Amino acid sequence: MSTMQGWAVQEAGKPLVLSQFDLGPLAAEDVEVAVDYCGICHSDLSMIDNEWGMSRFPFVPGHEVVGRVTALGAQAKGLKIGQRVGIGWTSASCMHCHQCLSGHQNLCPESQATIGGRHGGFADKLRAHWAWTIPLPDGIDLPSAGPLLCGGITVLKPFLAYSISPTARVGIVGIGGLGHMAVKFARAWGCEVTAFTSNAAKADEARSFGAHHVVSSRDANAIAAIAGSLDLLVITVNVTLDWPALIGTLAPRGRMHVVGAVLEPIPVSAFSLIMTEREISGSPTGSPVDIAMLLDYATRHDIRPQVEMFPMSEVNAALKHLADGKARYRIVLEAKAA
Repeated sequence: MSTMQGWAVQEAGKPLVLSQFDLGPLAAEDVEVAVDYCGICHSDLSMIDNEWGMSRFPFVPGHEVVGRVTALGAQAKGLKIGQRVGIGWTSASCMHCHQCLSGHQNLCPESQATIGGRHGGFADKLRAHWAWTIPLPDGIDLPSAGPLLCGGITVLKPFLAYSISPTARVGIVGIGGLGHMAVKFARAWGCEVTAFTSNAAKADEARSFGAHHVVSSRDANAIAAIAGSLDLLVITVNVTLDWPALIGTLAPRGRMHVVGAVLEPIPVSAFSLIMTEREISGSPTGSPVDIAMLLDYATRHDIRPQVEMFPMSEVNAALKHLADGKARYRIVLEAKAA
């Protein structure tokens, strides 16, 4: 038996309260991890507020965890006590369905979110299946690694899934928690990068992250000026945009890929796709292999999210900082400072 102390939300929209939970016996294929750092993702806010109607209270948020293995189930594989590991959005999948056996475990119909049915990383410890407990490469910057495990793999996934060429012209819409990482990844990939932002004050920062060009997402003329030029356009925001104009920026056979949780329907004219073989797609995070590849890629190229550090004990202040739009650009909680 094991207990955990975590910052839990008792009902939708309420502040988090330090609480204790009985985790019960460690399952045979599970791993227990002591939390050192945990990133805060906008998805944590959505789950706290039950925006998606899938939250089960009480629960402990947090799904960008960096920590150390402290216990292994009898059938856990490939890990050892004391090993540095990361846990992202997904904490388990069935490991026997078609999706799991074909390497798309993140699409498993029985997958379990780290903060859906389990307690997450705003805590002293948490548990996950061994396959979703990802070893961290030597040399990775531990304090900033957490956001890579969810936000990072979310924006890198289309590059992996669609074999994006290093000569591709790539647009990133939104220079925030997801978008600033997407710009860094696309630049290191070798792409020509155009950043779209509604905030003129972020233009210089976008260039510092690697953008070759910056376009105002509120300037119809500026968007029209690059019509037909982009091979990939990644939407990282969760708000309604000028969709016809953005689709118009795609080159023939170009793709608009949505990773921001836009709640309103996206209107699409069939002819805007048919005549130039454009595509629109979306994706969640990635498989364990995708995440491991991302971590190696980020470490090799020293790609780090820009983070602000808060002690775990100030989690409510950190969440407000994010909700108020003040984060630049990801927030990470430090457990040992609690």
